[in-house]
Amino acid sequence: MWQILRQIVRTGIVSEPPPALDAALQAEVRRIHDELLAILGQALAIRQVDAGSCNGCELEIHALNNPYYNIEGLGIHFVASPRHADMLLVTGPVSRHMEEALRRTYDATPEPRLVVAVGDCGADGGIFGESYASCGRIANVIPVDTVVPGCPPPPIEILRGILAAVKVNPRGGRPI
Repeated sequence: MWQILRQIVRTGIVSEPPPALDAALQAEVRRIHDELLAILGQALAIRQVDAGSCNGCELEIHALNNPYYNIEGLGIHFVASPRHADMLLVTGPVSRHMEEALRRTYDATPEPRLVVAVGDCGADGGIFGESYASCGRIANVIPVDTVVPGCPPPPIEILRGILAAVKVNPRGGRPI
């Protein structure tokens, strides 16, 4: 046991150097962060809803929470209850089994509320389309403010979509 501890102390922490940051992407993320803070002036609570996706979009949404994008530092955070949310971030084509749950989630979100459809499936049903098992796009079930295309869209595009939804009407609600 003591040999292992001595070896650990002698060796120290061994790791790779951090990857070089893309300056252009970092500048774009910072600009979007500053713009969101200027528009909102307060925190934005988001409830993410998976309405039947393949989880590709969810992986990109989770990347928004890593230190590279750091949306928590900006005041944007994800909440567990739609009753605490200002915005719904919905992914996937709406499966028939999730149709009622999505409507209830939308109804439980207090006014003014924003809805962002993420991914090609959320925008137009994607490869799943409309069928006996799928309602298709999210707008077929609830009103959508902004659509973020891509399969899956990169985190920076999701961040731009959130910004676009907030810019349309900073106090939330339906665009005028």
